[in-house]
Amino acid sequence: MLPEVLPVLDLKNHQVVRGVAGDRDNYRPIESRLCDGATPAAVARGLREAFGFRRCYIADLDAIAGGEPAWACYDDVIAAGFAPWIDAGIRSADQGRRIADYLAARAAEGRIIVGLESMPDVLTLAATGRAVRWERLVFSLDLKHGEPFASSYGWAGQTPEQIADQAVAVGVQTLIVLDLAAVGVGQGVPTLELCRTLHAKYPTLQLVTGGGVRDVADLRSIAECGCHAALVASALHDGRLTRESLAAGV
Repeated sequence: MLPEVLPVLDLKNHQVVRGVAGDRDNYRPIESRLCDGATPAAVARGLREAFGFRRCYIADLDAIAGGEPAWACYDDVIAAGFAPWIDAGIRSADQGRRIADYLAARAAEGRIIVGLESMPDVLTLAATGRAVRWERLVFSLDLKHGEPFASSYGWAGQTPEQIADQAVAVGVQTLIVLDLAAVGVGQGVPTLELCRTLHAKYPTLQLVTGGGVRDVADLRSIAECGCHAALVASALHDGRLTRESLAAGV
């Protein structure tokens, strides 16, 4: 059985951009076989009509860089029929509560993403989980070339597995393992072994991975290592994954 596919919408300057290897300065508006233009509304509608997805992952790159969340873009994605998982660069429990309140009013099944890149330390993660409820929070173990991708010294000197251990210990129930260097490169998913290790250690942990997904075979590998869902973007827009291939699992 294939994992759930969560289409990724990387937002920058209120457009959906194509993420490649985490080099955000050079991300450009997406060109997709699914829609005309790169507005969040057009891309979300194209994905919904082509695949019938009901959930998606929004990476708000401007908010992650410290800007205001792109509320109008989120509205457009929700209007297209999605319950979004939103990464808006949450750095505190108060910021997490803002996103949680927004989703509660507009898309109750949405989730709040807390990324290692933005979160200063495990104590703040714990406070955020208590503020928004753990069942609604998703912690993203952000990596780059296999190493933790964190802007704070609060995570210094720890391996990815040690960070995951801390996250689970304070209450994380859903964990994304994502290597930004693999995003959009189309060379396969480099996080499978870590996911397999974490699944063996924490069999009830809801695991999600992605970055580099090329085809159904990669999705099958993601499921086999214990992941429940996969983050996918380029393979959907380029036609390497279709509704038919996902339904057939081949």
